[in-house]
Amino acid sequence: MNDSAEQREPRGTTPPRVDLVIPVYNEGANILATLGALARDVRTPLRVLICYDRDDDDTLPAVRDHPEVHAGLDVVFVRNRVRGAHGAVMAGFAASTAPIVVAYPADDDFNAGILDAMTALIDDGCDVVCASRFMPGGTMQGAPMLKATLVRSAAFLLNRVAALPTKDPTSGFRMFSRRVIDGIEIESDQGFCYSIEMLVKTHRLGWRIGEVPALWYERQHGASRFRVMKWLPAYLRWFRYAFATTFLRRRADTVTLKSGQPLVDAAHAR
Repeated sequence: MNDSAEQREPRGTTPPRVDLVIPVYNEGANILATLGALARDVRTPLRVLICYDRDDDDTLPAVRDHPEVHAGLDVVFVRNRVRGAHGAVMAGFAASTAPIVVAYPADDDFNAGILDAMTALIDDGCDVVCASRFMPGGTMQGAPMLKATLVRSAAFLLNRVAALPTKDPTSGFRMFSRRVIDGIEIESDQGFCYSIEMLVKTHRLGWRIGEVPALWYERQHGASRFRVMKWLPAYLRWFRYAFATTFLRRRADTVTLKSGQPLVDAAHAR
C-alpha cells in the first residue's frame, strides 16, 4: 500500500455529500461496529476516509476482511504523511472532496444517526456544526475525573464568557463546510487542537455555528489518543483567541486564511 488513497467498496455513481474522516490507531476492536452503524443509520451519501499511520495497523485487516459489515459504504484508506492524531485528520482533510467534511471518532457506534441532522444544518447555512454533549439530549459518561472537569470547565468558559455559540466547544467530533476546509489556515500541530482552532476562527469570521445533541461514553476498547496535559498549552492559545474576539473586538480580517490574504466578505464580516 502506498501513500495514495485506496478505495474499497465503491458506492456507485452517487457522489458523496459528506466525507467522514476517521483517524485510527489499532482500532480493529472498534471500527466494524462504527462502520456498521454508519451503513445502517446515515441516509446522506457518505464516503468514509480511514486515516492510518502504519501498514500493520490492525484496523486495516478488520475492515478488509469483513466487507459485509459496511456493505454500501464507500470506504477509502488514507496513509498519513505525518504520524499522530493531528497528522491523521489533516491527511483526511487533504484527501476530502465532498462539500461537507466531518471528523468522526473510530469508536463511536452510537452517534451515526445525528449526521443527517448535522448535514441539514450545514445545508441551512451553518459553516460549523458541533456534536454537543452538554446541550439537552446530549451526555458525557465514564470520563476520568480530571478529563471531565477540564472539559466541562472549558466548555462553560468558552460558551458563557467568551460567547462561542455552542455548549461543547472542545469536542473533536465536528462537521465543517467546504469553505471552512478550503479557506481557513490551520496553524495547530498538536492532537485535536485543530478543531477548536477552526471553531474560534469561524466565530471570528462571523460565520454561522450550529449544534445538535450527541452522546459520549468513555471508550471500552483500546487506549484513547486524547492527551489532556500534553495538549493543554496548545488549547490555551485558542482560548485566548476566543476571548480576544469577544472582548477585544478582533475583526474578521485578522483570521489567517490559506490564501494568506485578509478576508473581504461583507455578508459575513462582523
